[in-house]
Amino acid sequence: MSLLADRVTGLPLRLSAPAPGWDLTADVCVVGSGVAGLCVALHARAAGLSVAVVTKVRADAGSTRWAQGGIAAVLDPADTPEAHARDTEVAGVGLCEPEAVSALVSEGPDRLRQLIGWGAAFDRDPSGRLLLTREGGHSADRIVHAGGDATGFEVQRALQAAVRADPGVTLVEHAMVLDLLTDADGRAAGVTLHVLGEGSADGVGAVRARAVVLATGGMGQVYAATTNPSVSTGDGVALGLRAGAVATDLEFVQFHPTSLYLGEGVRGQQPLVSEALRGEGAVLRDAAGERFMVGVHPLAELAPRDVVAKAITRVQLRDGVPHVWLDARDVPGVAERFPTITASCRSAGVDPGTDLIPVTPAAHYASGGLVTDLAGRTTVPGLYACGEVACTGVHGANRLASNSLLEGLVFAARIGAELAERLPRPAPVRGRDAAPSGLLDPAGRRQVTDTMSARVAALRTGTGLAEAGGRLADLAAGLGDGVAPEVASWEATDLLTVASALTAAATAREETRGCHWREDHPDTEEDWRVHLDVRLDDDGSLRVTRRPVGTPVVAPW
Repeated sequence: MSLLADRVTGLPLRLSAPAPGWDLTADVCVVGSGVAGLCVALHARAAGLSVAVVTKVRADAGSTRWAQGGIAAVLDPADTPEAHARDTEVAGVGLCEPEAVSALVSEGPDRLRQLIGWGAAFDRDPSGRLLLTREGGHSADRIVHAGGDATGFEVQRALQAAVRADPGVTLVEHAMVLDLLTDADGRAAGVTLHVLGEGSADGVGAVRARAVVLATGGMGQVYAATTNPSVSTGDGVALGLRAGAVATDLEFVQFHPTSLYLGEGVRGQQPLVSEALRGEGAVLRDAAGERFMVGVHPLAELAPRDVVAKAITRVQLRDGVPHVWLDARDVPGVAERFPTITASCRSAGVDPGTDLIPVTPAAHYASGGLVTDLAGRTTVPGLYACGEVACTGVHGANRLASNSLLEGLVFAARIGAELAERLPRPAPVRGRDAAPSGLLDPAGRRQVTDTMSARVAALRTGTGLAEAGGRLADLAAGLGDGVAPEVASWEATDLLTVASALTAAATAREETRGCHWREDHPDTEEDWRVHLDVRLDDDGSLRVTRRPVGTPVVAPW
């Protein structure tokens, strides 16, 4: 059942770009070089397949390296997969898919051990046992970490080393993916991409492959302030929508409660102050020095992220202030335990050992994405998705802390197993049919991000969402072929596409659930325990439909 009259029309079904002038062939094309993409590459290589990994800037420029907290896995004999599943589902507020959660928590420990086998070194006690800590929403100590608060950096280092050591992997850096190539049957047959001047080839080319795996990360740059790096412009979700794939749960954008506040008007990536700091005893205080999380939730500062972010936002609105304070002065050895956070704070003139840390929520993680089944398959044959670009059903309405790296590990292995068994023979690429195209002038990008931050952020109302939809529709109506095809205009167009889809879903969901907070619909309603699927129709308009939890949308290929 369609829920929403189309608000945005004229979105492109293909990015305007020159025809490919060169090509590269591999069994599998992986787009993205974070934990999800590199793990898929390693599993595909273990199956004897040739792999091309294409990545937007450098291999280490994505979100994985910035992950501070760690990886959640049941390693303590006193802990259980059932407890981890229960914590995940509580955070997901009724929208988690139980089979996906079961796969995550039951297969996670072995995938973590495999990561260690690939060379990742995690923090251990003097006896050699892995150190475990706790983060928000977890009922047990089950988070492994590296370098105190540099887990993502260590994971990225180990996986890159393993991939670079394998001659069967071709790594193409400084390459922005544009659109999907398909064969005569509509199956994914590769991608077009633009390689910047620093590569083995220059300009627009094509990677021809028997399967395409999107591991492009998130879309945090759709907001004016985010913890995501500059490359996180929603390219994978936008490509998938243009190719006919279904996206779901896009309205559930997690705002990390505690990004470092750098001052009014600062845009782009903001330093993260991991909740692991709160796991070690740091507390939140208002301008009067009072703790405000006590009484809000039984776990106080360690409540799920949406609860903490909303509480901080309420205090900021109540007091008319741009931030609250995180008090880590009583955390033992804070500089040694959290060197990355300490360095970020000190660069901003704050010493966590002696000063209160100014913090505020910022866009952090997309719980939704291209819908997949348990093998990572999207609704487009031959096209897979893994990591933040995918919606496996694990996160529901709100990701549980430190489940994201784990999800990448687990579902990359499942995609690898699927590729090993069911990869088809190569097929010729179908010629490109005429399709609505056009690009957003790069100057319009700020209008997109300002609109999203003002109207579709942690606080949402029907009126504000309608205003956002109208502004985005005006931008889409102005798309044309007169804009030069280049990285800036391609990114701006991808951001407009994902912003429009996100806003359409947020407008349709007339309740408050998890990350999605509607002030005009403050209650969580049982009738809304559904996924909202978003499709881009042939005329460039968006369509939103309801799908009950537990109902598959990916048909067998």
